[in-house]
Amino acid sequence: MNMSGGQAVVNTLIALGARRGFGVPGESFLAVLDAFYDASGFTFTGCRNEGGAAFMAEAWAKLTGEVGLCFVTRGPGATNASIGVHTAMQASTPMILFVGQVGLEHQGREAFQELDYRQVFGPIAKYSTEITDVSRTGEIIRRAWSMAISGRPGPVVVALPEDILTQISNIDISQEKISAPLGGAMPADILQLSEKIEGAQRPVIIVGGGGWTDLDRNVLKNCANELNIPVVTAFRYHDLFDNTDPLFVGEAGVGMTANTKRILREADVILAVNLRFGEMTTDAFTLFGTERSGQWIGQTHRSGDEFHKYVSPDLAMICSPSAVLQSLLERLSCTNMQVDSTWVTVARDGFIASQIAKPQPSPVDMGKVTAIVQDLLPRDAIVTNGAGNFAIWPNKFIQFSADQRLLAPQSGAMGYGLPAAIAAKLEYPNRCVVCFAGDGDFQMNCQELGTALQSDARPVVLIVNNGTYGTIRMHQEKHYPVRVSGTDIVNPDFSALAEAYGCYAERIETTAEFAAAFIRALASPTGAVLDLNVAAEAITPSLTIEGLRASSQN
Repeated sequence: MNMSGGQAVVNTLIALGARRGFGVPGESFLAVLDAFYDASGFTFTGCRNEGGAAFMAEAWAKLTGEVGLCFVTRGPGATNASIGVHTAMQASTPMILFVGQVGLEHQGREAFQELDYRQVFGPIAKYSTEITDVSRTGEIIRRAWSMAISGRPGPVVVALPEDILTQISNIDISQEKISAPLGGAMPADILQLSEKIEGAQRPVIIVGGGGWTDLDRNVLKNCANELNIPVVTAFRYHDLFDNTDPLFVGEAGVGMTANTKRILREADVILAVNLRFGEMTTDAFTLFGTERSGQWIGQTHRSGDEFHKYVSPDLAMICSPSAVLQSLLERLSCTNMQVDSTWVTVARDGFIASQIAKPQPSPVDMGKVTAIVQDLLPRDAIVTNGAGNFAIWPNKFIQFSADQRLLAPQSGAMGYGLPAAIAAKLEYPNRCVVCFAGDGDFQMNCQELGTALQSDARPVVLIVNNGTYGTIRMHQEKHYPVRVSGTDIVNPDFSALAEAYGCYAERIETTAEFAAAFIRALASPTGAVLDLNVAAEAITPSLTIEGLRASSQN
């Protein structure tokens, strides 16, 4: 069938099952934008900045389990979007970034906004390619889709030369869907793992990584409960396992609690499911190393490239989470397990104790605020956050139940929370979506309130307004006490800004004002922004600036 390269791009994506894309329009891919006009069943959401668009695509993919799609123009558009590509890579999220490109006839002359996207994205994407023959458009996009979802999921970048997009050719669009190949563990490996788990007194399952399906989550729940094995989630993967389950004992991430560290050190057998053993999950590469004494580790992942990076597992298996966990369920029963139930109870009690925040020296006490949010969140709520010390509150003090979700950047990227919340609202307009943001974090992408307005995707945003880049200020006070440099922020009137974008907004001066304001925010049909008056002195849930200065002098 005769069609343009732009039409071939869109038709191929629709044939693969694509439903939504995000981006900022650019003249370099006008033929794709024109093809969107006739695309039945596909919605393109125009955003205000390519970084925000890439975050939305990544968050949407993480939430739905589908491939996130982002479309940006050449040069500045691509470099703006790179933050979302890096975020997708660190989170193992399937995503394709389509970048408009200088036409083939002018490449190599440093034409306007020209870049070599294979070189630019090579270190941060799973794969980068360019369409140089219009007749192969479908083939290349299908390969990109397969690369994004197979093995360890991740971002793929496809450059679209402008002249390729406008060429007309007779192109057949394959209607075959592409699924990620599913690996199964070898019977001998399952036998070895079963024997180790069955004989363990202090086994722990650690879960993380991208690509979890509903089946994976359900089998994890069944396996943990049937065999009475406690579960720890990796950095910002809280929602893989019901935090209210008595077998949930903590999260291995930034600010890892003493209880979680103790559990991971005392465990005699660890089953790491879909885990990469990154810096956060290993407590800055201090856990699970060669010095571990008698601790046996089995590690599973969809990709064989994720073994022996830091941790050397005793057993490595390339398989999906459900494959290994279901195999354990079929081989083991609780009656033969040797688990020390007292140890499991103590582990859970330690987690519950860590959920109690001490009073904060601030007009608005974030410990009390987070507790109120926890109590008022619907059972299927979605919580998002960006990066900064403020994120400790939702990441350490909210217990995510089975149907609640957390969207947070494993890359530690600021500005992620608002775009992620908008993406969540677009997919689930009737679900409650609450974004936690710092004042600096919020201003990285606050312009995406315009996207929220235009798309009628209105989350509730809580801005922790303490007038400082809190994480950097904390380190500054540790290493250069009193010498505050570059970390203070003079903020706008966030309520007025939000109202300009059509949102309900309030300034919250004291803790006592919050509960009623949050109820009003949840009920608002236009979404809401609550500006929380938080003192910089309360720099983390457990540290103060005064305390940091005092300790640095000792």
